[in-house]
Amino acid sequence: MANVTFKGNSIHLLGQEVKVGDTAPDFTVLANDLSEIHLSNYEGKVKLISVVPSIDTGVCDQQTRRFNTEAAGLENTSILTISNDLPFAQKRWCAAAGVENLDTLSDHRDLSFGKAYGVAIEELRLLTRAVFVVDSQNKVVYVEYVPEATDHPDYEAALEAAKNAH
Repeated sequence: MANVTFKGNSIHLLGQEVKVGDTAPDFTVLANDLSEIHLSNYEGKVKLISVVPSIDTGVCDQQTRRFNTEAAGLENTSILTISNDLPFAQKRWCAAAGVENLDTLSDHRDLSFGKAYGVAIEELRLLTRAVFVVDSQNKVVYVEYVPEATDHPDYEAALEAAKNAH
């Protein structure tokens, strides 16, 4: 498993670590309207999956805004921001932040995404910061488990992977 800390403290991640070359695991998360969303909802598209502990915190806010801004430059790509925040909180945050170019999705119900991608923090019931890029054939082409969950991901590397994915 990825070796990750949260505010300098070691944490335990539940689920399986995803690696480049893997077939992307399916998952069930909730959209802001409480409808179920699965990987198959984005069939035929490149998926940039931005995982954040809580959208209401500084780094998570900046990460989500950055990918929202970059979305216009990515062809045939859907950007998903996944956290354990409630769908209502995600919807409120998006409205206040003017974020409209990506989907905020909630894994609060059963940690389906968190366990499938090895990002569920056992001690906190939050998701650790990570970025995955999945191509249109559902192959994982980029993975970053951010070593310190309160740090920023490598935006440029993730965006480059999404631009090069087909």
